[in-house]
Amino acid sequence: MTGPRTLPRRIGLFQATTINMSQMVGIGPFVTIPLMVAAFGGPHAVLGFVAGAVLALADGLIWAELGAAMPGAGGTYVYLREAFQYRTGRLMPFLFVWTAILFIPLIMSTGVQGLVQYLTYLWPSMTTGQGDIVGLAVVALVLLLLWRRIDSIGRITVVMWAVMIVSVAAVILAAFTHFHPSLAFTWPEHSVDIGRGGFWLGFASGLTIGIYDYLGYNTTAYLGAELKDPGRVLPRSILFAVLAVMVIYLGMQIGVLGVIDWHDMLDSSNVASQSVASAVLEKTMGKGAADVVTVLILITAFASVFAGLLGGSRVPFDAARDGVFFRSFGRLHPRHQFPILGLIVMGVITAAGFVLARHVGTSATHPPLAVLISLLTTVMVIVQAFAQIAAIVVLRRRQPGLARPYTMLLYPLPAIVAALGWAVIYCYADKANPGVHPIEWSLAWTALGVVAFLLWARVEKTWPFGPKQIREEFLDPEPAPAS
Repeated sequence: MTGPRTLPRRIGLFQATTINMSQMVGIGPFVTIPLMVAAFGGPHAVLGFVAGAVLALADGLIWAELGAAMPGAGGTYVYLREAFQYRTGRLMPFLFVWTAILFIPLIMSTGVQGLVQYLTYLWPSMTTGQGDIVGLAVVALVLLLLWRRIDSIGRITVVMWAVMIVSVAAVILAAFTHFHPSLAFTWPEHSVDIGRGGFWLGFASGLTIGIYDYLGYNTTAYLGAELKDPGRVLPRSILFAVLAVMVIYLGMQIGVLGVIDWHDMLDSSNVASQSVASAVLEKTMGKGAADVVTVLILITAFASVFAGLLGGSRVPFDAARDGVFFRSFGRLHPRHQFPILGLIVMGVITAAGFVLARHVGTSATHPPLAVLISLLTTVMVIVQAFAQIAAIVVLRRRQPGLARPYTMLLYPLPAIVAALGWAVIYCYADKANPGVHPIEWSLAWTALGVVAFLLWARVEKTWPFGPKQIREEFLDPEPAPAS
């Protein structure tokens, strides 16, 4: 195989934090505030963002320890490879790459959908076909901008991060200039009755939406091989991003609820149900200001897709270099040094997911975006969230000598909190989405991945059809395969 074997380390702490924040904010809170209100049935929907922040922070501490100790391209792939190689060979990292190459670009497709949704505020006569063309053009532009060296991408990301900060700040400031506490803090009677099953069903739906909005705090873990001083930069970029975005989300949620009557967000004929931030600006500062901020929101959505595909395209790279995935995914661009096939494939799946979601009808109570979020998070829980929680425990036992520049604060409490949060999301997924069966789909996809692994392992003559390859890469500078 030709080309360099390593990725250049050129991303510092500020750029790393902006990459995470750009991916986290994106279009998420601008399109999911109405979904969160629908899940809870009132302005107490703010609880969903608080719960999402707690889960993101607890899970972020897991990523911080694993990423600082094993800063390789691919993030979860590397952690699962190191932790589970002793008993199940390459099964777990294979399953992760198998699933990530689908769920990461599908998450990006929700960003493209949100972008087109907000564009209807500026272009109300846009047809479905025109929206399809716009979305596909957005994906093509993202691929074009990512077709360059990582240091150039870092500068682009900082610019888009600045636009994101301006857009969310504009919405928050506009909201609090016309803030009505009675709208934001008058909760329906018995809205927080934890003794009712209905509350927990709404809470589970809200937590699913909330963690979706925070997803992206781990983007730099996929870029671990490209970070300067990763033992310091990676954990700080995760923690700083989660804390900063938590403040942004709470300010935006409370501010919006203090301007827009929550009932309007549930009315499909009201602009607040589709473009709630634009509705806030129009009500507080007029149509002109709303148009300007809508443009900034569109740029923010674009930045989210940009950052997501940047990190996601690196996931299959390390796996391919290890011979755990199709080897063609391990080829770098000869001049710009980025994974070529990973970027192309994830871009194509992003485009396909966007078009498919727009043409699959769902009921009014389960809009396409909410259903897609549930499917994505449910699949992710099995092969990433639960698996990484187990990995951090296994690695502390199997590799006690592993250098850990950062260790989880209050271990194992954050891991327990994360496990409980992900369990709530998973166990309530079917009840929150009747007729969609996200649990069954996640299990079916995982089972199909196991079958694919067995076929691949038989061809490669690896476990269970051959010896296990024990590679303690981050313990030994030059590990030797052992059966």
